[in-house]
Amino acid sequence: MIHLATIFEQFLPEYDQHHQRSSQEYNVCSHIEACRTPIMGGFHLHCDECGYDDWLYHACRDRHCPRCQQKASLEWEQKQLSHQVDSDYFHLVFTLPHELNAWAILHPTIIYNCFFQCVWDTLNTLGHDKKRLDGQISMTAVLHTWGQNLSQHIHLHCLVPGGALGDDNEWHPAKSNYLFPIRVMSRLFRGKMVSALRQAYQAGDLNRITNAGEVSDVLNQLMKKEWVVYAKHPMNQPETIVRYLARYTRKIAISESRIINMDDKTVSFTYKDYRDNQNKILTLTGEEFIRRYLQHILPSGFMRMRHYGWLSNASCKKKLVIIKEAIKTYQMRYHLVTKEIKHIVIEIKQDFEGITCPKCKKAMMKIIGHLLPLKKYKIEPTLIA
Repeated sequence: MIHLATIFEQFLPEYDQHHQRSSQEYNVCSHIEACRTPIMGGFHLHCDECGYDDWLYHACRDRHCPRCQQKASLEWEQKQLSHQVDSDYFHLVFTLPHELNAWAILHPTIIYNCFFQCVWDTLNTLGHDKKRLDGQISMTAVLHTWGQNLSQHIHLHCLVPGGALGDDNEWHPAKSNYLFPIRVMSRLFRGKMVSALRQAYQAGDLNRITNAGEVSDVLNQLMKKEWVVYAKHPMNQPETIVRYLARYTRKIAISESRIINMDDKTVSFTYKDYRDNQNKILTLTGEEFIRRYLQHILPSGFMRMRHYGWLSNASCKKKLVIIKEAIKTYQMRYHLVTKEIKHIVIEIKQDFEGITCPKCKKAMMKIIGHLLPLKKYKIEPTLIA
C-alpha cells in the first residue's frame, strides 16, 4: 500500500517551491509524515521465547491522517449507540454551490459555521411548522469538503430521526418518505444561506473578499438557481443507523487503499464518477495531488460533527428519556409493532497489551523499553530502558 506520508516525502519539496503552506497545513503534513515512525516514539518489544526484537511506533492521531481514524470512529459509534430511538431515520445531504468555493478557502470558519447553522435553521423551521411535524426535531451533521476526485465539493451529511417532540410531550412521526419536500428544503435553505452571507459581509467578517460588488453579484446570481438537496428513503433498522453515520464521521478526503500507483512525477488513485456510476482511475501530478488534498484541511479546533435539537449535548440526556417514552406511548396507542433496538457493545482496547511474536508465533512480545518522541528529524532516537 502506498502511504500518504510517502507522497508527501517525495513531492512536498516541489510543492513548497510554488505554494505557501499555512501553519495548519504545515502541522498536518508534519504529523502525517511522522505517523508510526521513530519521530513519534514507541515501544521496544522483545519475545522471551525466541529472542526476537521489534519496534512499535505511536500514531499521530491527527484527524486528517488516513491511518488514525478507525479507533476514533469506533469510539464515536459506541458513544452514540445509546442515543438511538425507535424511529425511522432520514439521510439528507445539503450541498453548497461551487460559486462559494473560493469564499470557503478565504474564510473557511465563517462559511462553514453559516452552512451548519442555516441547514439546521431550515430543518428546525420546517419541523415546527404546524402543517408538518409541529414539534422539536433533532439532527446529527457531518461536514465533508471533498468529492471523489479530491475536488472541492462542500456538503453536509445530516441524519435526522423521523419525528418531532410536540409541546405536549407527544411524538409526532414523519408523514413523508423524504421527511420534508425537497424543493421546499432547497429554497428555504438557499434563502437562509444567502441572507447569512450578506449579513456576514456587512459585519466585515468576509473582509478578504476585496472585489467591489462581488458579494452582491454572486449572491444575486445564486438566488436565481436551484440549490442541491439530496434525500434518501428512511432507514428503519435502528441498530444500523449509528454504523451508517460512523462511516462519515471520521472519513477523510481519500483513503490510502484508493492510491494505486506513484512514480517520479504522478500519483494515481481510483474514484467513482457519479455521472455514469463507474469506477475510474485519475492520475495527477504530485504537486496537484497535494494541492487538492491540502484544501480539505479544516481550521484548527473546528468541529465538523455537530448535534442539534434534542440530540444536542446540552439536552440529550434529559430529552432522550422523554422521547423514548413518547414513542412508546404512540406505538401502544396505534398498536404499532415495537422494533427491537440492539445495543451493540464494541470492544475498544485502550491500552497496549502486547502482540504475538511474528517470528515464533507462540509467545507474546513484551515491552522492554520506550522510545521518546523526537522534535526534529535529525536527532537520534533515545532508548529509555
